[in-house]
Amino acid sequence: MDRNVKTWLYDVLSSINEIESYFLTAPRSFELFQNDLKTKRAVERNIEIIGEAMSRILKQDSSIEISDSRKIVDVRNRIIHGYDSVSDEVIWGIVIKNLPVLQKEVETLLNE
Repeated sequence: MDRNVKTWLYDVLSSINEIESYFLTAPRSFELFQNDLKTKRAVERNIEIIGEAMSRILKQDSSIEISDSRKIVDVRNRIIHGYDSVSDEVIWGIVIKNLPVLQKEVETLLNE
C-alpha cells in the first residue's frame, strides 16, 4: 500500500477515535450531543478531516475499497460549503451508524 494512502487511513482512524473520545464520560445521547455546541463542532471538524483524507485516498488509489467512500467526501463538502444545511440528525446518524463500519474497514486495510 502506498505510504500516503496509509498516512491518510491513519488520519481517518485518528479522527474516528477522537470522535469516540467525546462520548467516553457522558452517555451517548442525541439530546446531549445536540445541546453541546463544542462537541458538535468538534465532531463536524473530524468528519471534515475524514472526508478530506478519503478524497485524497480515492485520487491516489481508486482500487481501495471503503463502503460509501464517495458519500463520505460528499458529507465533507456539504459541511464546508453548505454548513447551514447540515442537520444535527445527519451528523449524529454518521456517528452512530457509519463511523463504526468505517473504523472496521480502515483497521482491516491497515492490517493488510
